[in-house]
Amino acid sequence: MAMARAIQISEFGGPEKMRLVELPVGDPGTGEIRIRHQACGLNFIDVYQRTGLYPNALPLTLGMEAAGIVEAVGEGVTHLQAGDRAAYASNPPGAYSEARVMPAKAVVRLPENIAFDTAAGMMLKGLTAQYLLKKTLPVEGLQPGDPVLFHAAAGGVGLIACQWARALGLQLIATAGSAAKCQLALEHGAAHAIDYTKEDFVARVKDITGGRGVKVVYDSVGKDTFEGSLNCLRPFGLLASFGNASGPVPPFAPGVLGAKGSLYLTRATLFTHIATREATQAMADDLFAVVGSGQVKIRIDQRYPLAEVAQAHRDLEARKTTGSSVLLP
Repeated sequence: MAMARAIQISEFGGPEKMRLVELPVGDPGTGEIRIRHQACGLNFIDVYQRTGLYPNALPLTLGMEAAGIVEAVGEGVTHLQAGDRAAYASNPPGAYSEARVMPAKAVVRLPENIAFDTAAGMMLKGLTAQYLLKKTLPVEGLQPGDPVLFHAAAGGVGLIACQWARALGLQLIATAGSAAKCQLALEHGAAHAIDYTKEDFVARVKDITGGRGVKVVYDSVGKDTFEGSLNCLRPFGLLASFGNASGPVPPFAPGVLGAKGSLYLTRATLFTHIATREATQAMADDLFAVVGSGQVKIRIDQRYPLAEVAQAHRDLEARKTTGSSVLLP
């Protein structure tokens, strides 16, 4: 049986818990494919899984996103064949590897005009931006010209969202943790940028919107921004929480939502949206079209050899990264 190098943990904890190991890679079963990776994506969900915030059975091969070449397909797989360029963002984890066997339903064919490293840097983040801006909408909907607030806008999801929001005619208000990151968000289509280390983002949002607030806040930061995010919403507004970069949001009384203007709160996750092959393909087609058109450009600002994954995680957690990061097997 063929072997492949992979990054595995046998206990939850810090970056030092990740080990480079050799694992057997067998043949795909029914509904599965074997894929040889050309590039693997790095995402905050990988950190959550490494620390145990999102628990998985151990030992665990990390990684949720990659692009490469299909080597073999199992019975019942009709949308892919050996030799296809392909990409995915999907459960179960296991993308931090040279090759793997995995369910085929979340894997899509990669257009020739999109490079492997670009795909590995955009599938999870781009599909996340897609479901946020296209599906996670306030009850009153979004119209061109509407302001929306997007936290951590200089990260991988954020820079895609800045560009996509501009293409949709939305006025995206970005927050980020430095002047340089704010500038990056503006260069990628944000209408306004707020350095939350220097300014009260709630006051600035109210100022920008003439005191009205926004219809929707997209928040992957979690604990540190939760209350401020609610305070940025106009009546009937939606807080779309989709990450916990600063830690999970603590319990709160639902009555708060009523007092602040009959607000809505959702805790969204990509994996609900890509639960079927049809939904995954439709979302990926939308992403490939907007990237292929040039309206959204994918920034790969950090590249690391697979063996240097611990440094990649340290950089991500220390907020040292911008755009997308990829691991090269």
